[in-house]
Amino acid sequence: MKRFRLIISLFVVLIGVLCFAPTAWAFCGFYVAKADSKLYNQASQVVLARDGDRTVITMANDFKGEVKDFAMVVPVPTVLKKEQVRIAQPKIIERLDAFSAPRLVEYFDSNPCDLNDRVFEEAVPAPSARRVPGATRGPADANLGVTVEARFNVGEYDIVILSAKESGGLETWLNRNGYKIPRGAKQLLKPYIRSGMKFFVAKVNLDKFEQSGYQFLRPLQISYQSPKFMLPIRLGMINANAAQDLIVYVLSPKGQAEITNYRTVKVPSDANIPVFVKNEFSDFYKSMFQTAYVKEDRKVAFLEYAWDMSSCDPCSAEPLNQEELKQAGVFWLDNNSDDGVPVPSNFRRRPFPSSSVFITRLHIRYTRDKFPEDPIFQATSNRESFQGRYILQHPFTGELNCQAGREYKRSLPKRFEQEAQTLAKLTNWNIQDIRKRMKLSVGNLTYSWWENLLSWLGM
Repeated sequence: MKRFRLIISLFVVLIGVLCFAPTAWAFCGFYVAKADSKLYNQASQVVLARDGDRTVITMANDFKGEVKDFAMVVPVPTVLKKEQVRIAQPKIIERLDAFSAPRLVEYFDSNPCDLNDRVFEEAVPAPSARRVPGATRGPADANLGVTVEARFNVGEYDIVILSAKESGGLETWLNRNGYKIPRGAKQLLKPYIRSGMKFFVAKVNLDKFEQSGYQFLRPLQISYQSPKFMLPIRLGMINANAAQDLIVYVLSPKGQAEITNYRTVKVPSDANIPVFVKNEFSDFYKSMFQTAYVKEDRKVAFLEYAWDMSSCDPCSAEPLNQEELKQAGVFWLDNNSDDGVPVPSNFRRRPFPSSSVFITRLHIRYTRDKFPEDPIFQATSNRESFQGRYILQHPFTGELNCQAGREYKRSLPKRFEQEAQTLAKLTNWNIQDIRKRMKLSVGNLTYSWWENLLSWLGM
């Protein structure tokens, strides 16, 4: 079966992929130095650019299967017109991920005998990962209560906007029109219909896809005005057999974004951990996140990054430039209206400088029982910077022929043990296994130092 890669959001329904059998996802098991979205099974990404009541959503995910079988259904608060839907660039989401990902930083101890030496810090870089014109309104079906509010084509996608009176009728309409809705959709569609939401439905136009020359389907980006600032993730739970990961990048001219109907907590950060983790960062971060997730009773959103887009410290990737931010949906940067993101005539642009974009990265791991409601967001005025940051402090390995050097040597066993204890607490890894791996990673350090450590531990 041919593999096609589609960038869409987790809150869509993926239709007709091997009769909705669980998709095979695989983590690339090689060294990475930042905890990007590729670390998580079934991880999805969505970008929310929000100012006032206006939202631009860019949807991203990986889809495997025959492209003819792909379709998506997304609840939206209003009827969308063709000019409110566009194709986005996949690289934009990759750029946001690289810029905001939790990262390792390295410190290198100076020679304690040389007071002029300086300690320096650097963000550890990561290797490349493998990796129908005219809107028309149709008549309502008398039996199903479904109305086609609009129908149009954008790029390789055929799109319809639907409204419905009851979920059974919507489910029947979708099935009759070739959208193979999975079992269980009826109950999950019902609350969206009850709240008056519409349904953005897209599938691939095979002829246009072949003509495009692309090897994968591109991200869809939609924009609308509504007081609702939420993500309808429940449809993504229809056939979920396990917890799913959602990475949300919120771009705002204000400050940090948070979720109002669930707690938002910071991911554990600024911890000194053993240097061998540099080669096992993916395993470390997954274990650390799972430990924190369980500790918080599996029903919180984790803040992984919050920073003004104009800077970073340390930087795991360069901040996005103004053109890239516009491609990500940021519409308040200047007074130009020809950037492809439609702006309503009554929208009042805020007097912020062009660099005023604050990014919040939220990581939600959710299941139907722990996340019974769609997350509701709000932007705050809090511009405090935060990052998931983990510190590797390399000991000095040269000759130490001074009193300060001898004291430095004596201090290392206690420091190493503290790093081991911290790692065990963060990950629930076995402390004895951690100590063994630390010993193997000593490198140029003399074995007597480890004898001192074991003696200090009474072992």
